[in-house]
Amino acid sequence: MNKQLIECVPNISEGRDQAKIKQITDVVETVEGVKLLDVDPGKATNRTVITFVGEPENVIEAAFRLIKKASELIDMSKHSGEHPRFGATDVCPLVPISGITMEETVTYAHKLAKRIGEELSIPTYCYENAAQEPKRKNLANCRSGEYEGLKEKLTNPEWKPDFGPAEFNSKVKTTGATAVSARDFLIAYNINLNSTSTRRANAIAFDIREAGRNKMENGKPVLDQNGEPIRIPGKLKAVKGIGWFIDEYGIAQISYNLTNISITSMHVAFDETCKAATKRGLRVTGSELIGLIPLKAMLDAADYFLIKQQRSLGCSESEKIKIAIKSLGLDELKPFNPEEKIIEYILEDKSTKKLVDLSLTDFANETAGESMAPGGGSISAYVGSLGVALGTMVANLSSHKAGWDDRWEEFSNWAVKGKSYKNKLMFLVDEDTNAFNKIIDGFRMPKGTEEEQKLRAEAIENATKYATEVPFKVMETAFQSMEVMQAMLKDGMQTSLSDAGVGILCAKAAVTGAYFNVKINAKDIKDRTFADDLLKRGEEIYLRTVEIEQETINYINSKM
Repeated sequence: MNKQLIECVPNISEGRDQAKIKQITDVVETVEGVKLLDVDPGKATNRTVITFVGEPENVIEAAFRLIKKASELIDMSKHSGEHPRFGATDVCPLVPISGITMEETVTYAHKLAKRIGEELSIPTYCYENAAQEPKRKNLANCRSGEYEGLKEKLTNPEWKPDFGPAEFNSKVKTTGATAVSARDFLIAYNINLNSTSTRRANAIAFDIREAGRNKMENGKPVLDQNGEPIRIPGKLKAVKGIGWFIDEYGIAQISYNLTNISITSMHVAFDETCKAATKRGLRVTGSELIGLIPLKAMLDAADYFLIKQQRSLGCSESEKIKIAIKSLGLDELKPFNPEEKIIEYILEDKSTKKLVDLSLTDFANETAGESMAPGGGSISAYVGSLGVALGTMVANLSSHKAGWDDRWEEFSNWAVKGKSYKNKLMFLVDEDTNAFNKIIDGFRMPKGTEEEQKLRAEAIENATKYATEVPFKVMETAFQSMEVMQAMLKDGMQTSLSDAGVGILCAKAAVTGAYFNVKINAKDIKDRTFADDLLKRGEEIYLRTVEIEQETINYINSKM
C-alpha cells in the first residue's frame, strides 16, 4: 500500500515581520516526518502562505502547533493588509496528495478543527469538502465581514463556529477565527497588469471568475423574483478572483484561486485574462505564483504554448519549464526558481546520487572502477538512451525545418515518443545497478539456521529474476525505440540521415548488450519456466534487431 501523504497550506496573517514568520514556521519542523516545502510572504497582503507535507497524523500535529504559535505571536486587532482575512491563521486547508481519499482527508480536517476549537479556544469554521452545511462550503461565506465583522458574526446563531467559542472574548480579539478545509489542489495565482487601477483589475476578474458579476441596470443590481441579485457568470469554471493594487510592486493585479486545475489550468486562466485585458485597453505583463505547483501543471503550460507556436513537444523537461516560466511571465516581479516552486522537485531525494546525474567523465570513471556495478546492463541502457536521443533530435529538427511547417505536428509526435523511450531507458540505467545490488544483498543474508537459509535462497532467487527482467526491459525498450529512428530515416531531414543511422546502431548495441545480461543472469534462475520464457522472447527481439541494423546499413549506403 502506498504511504498516505497530505499537504497542508496554512495562510497566516503576517507577511512583514520575518522573525515572527520564522518562529511560526520553525514549529512545523519539530514534528518528525513532516517536510516544510515553502514559505511565501507578501508585504502588501501582510500574509504568508506556508506549505508542508507528510503523513496525515504528523501533518495535523504540525498544523496544530503552527496555529498555536501564530495565535501567540499575531494580534489581529492590530492587523491590516490587502487580502481578506479573519484570523491569525486565516485558513488551514488539507490537500490529499497520494494514497488517501478526499473522504479520509475530511476526517483529518474535522479532527484538526475540533482540536483547535477545544484546546486553543479559537472559533473554527469548516469549509470546502469539510463543510458541515452547504452555505459553509464557500470560504467567502465563512469569512464574510472579515475580522472587523467577527464580533457581530459570532452572535449570529446561523454562523456559530463548528468548533470553539461563539463569543468575541479578549482571546478571540487577538486570535480571530480560523477556517479549516479539505480541498483539491489549489493554485494561488496573480496576474500583473500595466495599470494601477483596482477597479479595472476587478472588471477583468469579474469577466473571468466563475461567479462573474451582478447584472446591473441604472447603477443598481437586477433582482430575481426572490429578491436575490441576478448574476452574469464569468468565463471560466473553478476560478475565484478579485482585483487589487499591490503597493510593493506599484501595479494592479488580478488575484485568482484556481480551485481545480483539471477544470481550469493556470495557462488557460492566463491566456483568457490576456484576452479580457486587451478588450479593456489593458495589457498583461506577467504573473506571479503564490506557493507551490505540481510539475504537470508547468509541463501542460509549456505544451500549450508550444502548440500555439507550432513547435515540437518533444523537448526536454528543463526546456519546457523555461518555456512555461517565460510564456507566463512568472519571473517578472522576482526570480522563479523551479527547484523551490515545483512540488516534485522539492520532494526529490537528493541525498542519493544517481548514475544518470553524473557528468560524462564521472560516469565513465565510475564504470571503469573496481566495483562490478555499473556494468554492461547499465551501459546498454545508457547507449540505448543515446540512440533514441539522436532519433528524437532528428524529429525535433524536422519539425522546425523551413518549408515543413504543415508537418510540425507529425514530427512532434515522433519526438514525444522518442523522449518517452529515452526517459524509460535512463531510468533503467540506475535500475540495472540497483537490481544487481539486490542480489549482493541476498548473498549477505544470514544462513545459520534452516529458516534463514530458506529466506536467503528465496531472496536470491527473486533478486536474480528481477536482475534478469531489468535487462530484458532494456532490450524491449531499445528495440521499440528503433521505430523513431526508422521513421526519421524515411521521412525526416535527409541531411540528418547519418544521425538516425547512428541511433539505430546504438539501439542495436543496447539490445545486444542487454541480451547478454539476460542470458548470463537467467542461467542462475531455479525457476526454469520463467527463465526459458525470457530467453525465448529475448532471442526473438535480438534476431529482429540484427535484421533492422542490416537493413539500415544497406539503406544508408544506398543514399550516400
